[in-house]
Amino acid sequence: MRILLVGAGGTLGGAVREALTERGHKVIGVGRSGGDLVADVTDPEAVGRLYEEAGALDAVAVAAGDAVFKPLGELTADDFTTTFRGKGLSQFELVRQGARHVAPNGSFTLVSGIISEQPIVAGAAASAVNGAVEAFVRAAAIELPPQRINAVSPTVAEESLPAYGPFFPGMETVPAARVATAYVRSIEGAQTGQVYRVW
Repeated sequence: MRILLVGAGGTLGGAVREALTERGHKVIGVGRSGGDLVADVTDPEAVGRLYEEAGALDAVAVAAGDAVFKPLGELTADDFTTTFRGKGLSQFELVRQGARHVAPNGSFTLVSGIISEQPIVAGAAASAVNGAVEAFVRAAAIELPPQRINAVSPTVAEESLPAYGPFFPGMETVPAARVATAYVRSIEGAQTGQVYRVW
């Protein structure tokens, strides 16, 4: 398969790329500042250009998304807007436009996260957008067939503890490679409208 992977240069994205490449897929990595293709997917026009550059695709997967982490009392309207644009609207746009560029039997795999169900202090904006992504997946799944759509909802990757550990006290971590197996399941499997939780 030819798979467009957004966030391929990150911790999770690198693990997903490795897992898919090992299984014989052609992975086209997308990053904001580097990768096989460069695009800011928070810009709908950039998403359109990205699909034109990428060519025919069998799947699109997202392994990145920006979110603001601040205590509720410190969050601003702009923080919520930034979070929804960075992790929610960008993924929705990849699906909206991508449906015309992905093979009829192709798929989309989005990313949410554990705090949609297990909230943390300073995570209200991120929790809200994760929940929105999961609701979008369920709704889109009834309109996209024969294309499929799922989400992967991971806990904190072991490799990301130095950066994110303080936000997730006492939460179990998993290796990024284990999260990557959920992407393989979503892309190569037959289910749609699922949220694959890796906790």
